Amino acid sequence: MDAILTILNDNPRLSNAEIAAMTGMTADEVGERIAAYERSGVLCGYKTIINWEKLERTDKVTAIIELKVTPRKDTGFEAIAEEVMGFDEVESVSLMSGGYDFSVCVTGRTFQEIALFVAKRLAPLDSVTSTTTTFVLKKYKEDGVILSSQSDERGADVIE
Repeated sequence: MDAILTILNDNPRLSNAEIAAMTGMTADEVGERIAAYERSGVLCGYKTIINWEKLERTDKVTAIIELKVTPRKDTGFEAIAEEVMGFDEVESVSLMSGGYDFSVCVTGRTFQEIALFVAKRLAPLDSVTSTTTTFVLKKYKEDGVILSSQSDERGADVIE
């Protein structure tokens, strides 16, 4: 992997000058390389990771939905993935091997809102043969970032 991509993956907030100092390139060269990655679709975006539990938010629920589907004759899984990605509630869609075809990450304000989304919008899609919904109760680590930890009374690290 390119050094610039590795650096951006670890910390997308670094400036071109800081990345240049780390790679031995000039800031202009770094900027040109990043722009080329963005144009080509290699670099798709920059993400902030927020620990919503620290804000005591109760209006954000996440679920992982396993979809079993019947692939379409001409387009296989691609058209199904595009249809599922089109829903605003859907955060990510991945084609899987194993017991189900797609893993779909969905967010909503309540458990009921997600359940209704699955029942009324996702499950009725033509190619969907079954769904299994699992709700995320607590996130400990996301995209390589530990969200919270503390020491217990013995001094041992405890994940909240």
